[in-house]
Amino acid sequence: MRSSFQAIARHRRLRIALLTMLVALPLLAGGWLLLRKSSFTAVEHVKVSGLRGPQAQAIEAALNGAASHMSTLDVHTAALRAAVASFPVVSAVRATPSFPHGLRIEVIEQLPVAALTIAGTRTAVAADGVVLGPALLSSSLPALSESQGTTSISPQPGQRVQGESLLAELTVLGAAPRPLTRFVARVYTAPGGQGLTVAMRNGLLVYFGDAARPHAKWTALARVLADSTSAGAVYIDVRVPERPAAGFSSAGAPAASTTSTGQATTLESTVAALAAGLTDNTNGAPAASPSPTATAPAGGSTSTTEARIDRARRSGIEHRHRGYGSGQRTGNLGGERDAEWLRPGCSRTTDRSTLSIPSQH
Repeated sequence: MRSSFQAIARHRRLRIALLTMLVALPLLAGGWLLLRKSSFTAVEHVKVSGLRGPQAQAIEAALNGAASHMSTLDVHTAALRAAVASFPVVSAVRATPSFPHGLRIEVIEQLPVAALTIAGTRTAVAADGVVLGPALLSSSLPALSESQGTTSISPQPGQRVQGESLLAELTVLGAAPRPLTRFVARVYTAPGGQGLTVAMRNGLLVYFGDAARPHAKWTALARVLADSTSAGAVYIDVRVPERPAAGFSSAGAPAASTTSTGQATTLESTVAALAAGLTDNTNGAPAASPSPTATAPAGGSTSTTEARIDRARRSGIEHRHRGYGSGQRTGNLGGERDAEWLRPGCSRTTDRSTLSIPSQH
């Protein structure tokens, strides 16, 4: 008799608990929904990071406007991304709420690496080929031009450019250390055996060949420029990163060019500035700002140097060709570590016809 009463009491307590849960759950859910939309959790303080460039203020304003309609318990990253969809420079948006009223927004940008002229229109373009529009153009961007006849339509901001050679050129520029990009005048694909070529503003030519292993090639360029014997080089060949080489005209170093301000700048001084920027970046430290005399671009010097090399080839003038190597592992440029060894043993050679990499001994 007593056990039956205990069983009835247990069932009664269980029923009461179930009824309480059935009543409490809707109340809790409703309270949660009200709290998410209430002023107690409304976003009031927004901190945006990762922005730079001429569109930074406009992007920040768009994100602040979208965040003002959210709460720290109800953050919609998709809405933030939609608010900046008209800015192709924005690659991604990350949001982290800070209860009760704070919101941190991190913007990941895809910065322009070149000024592309396509279908008669000049526009900034990112390393992955995304067109960023003319608003992000600057005089420091290297020049690119699409091949004649490939397209007659200018791509709109947000679209991607096409063309294997064009994308290869953008890949090389995207891998360049940031302190060095100011020295690059343009990138093009040479009709001869040199392939993809980077022309510096002072007329120095760098033969990349193709877009394979761009970080290793920039590292090889750094090692050649850091060598004092590369001063006065007409070109540097990094098509095989393990065996970089510098070419010299038999007439000596290129003549000094004159800037628009009338100051003379030599190839040696600019090469030294390039080497300083690259070696500092290789060691992981920020590059020191070069002096204005060393970095001022010389008008027309790139085409002048190319013409000089072509004339030297046609006339049979010898080009001295020095190979470089190192027994140390390459550094880490642009965030990618290349586990290649630079092999020593290359020596100076003379070649009248081609500007090729010297053979190893």
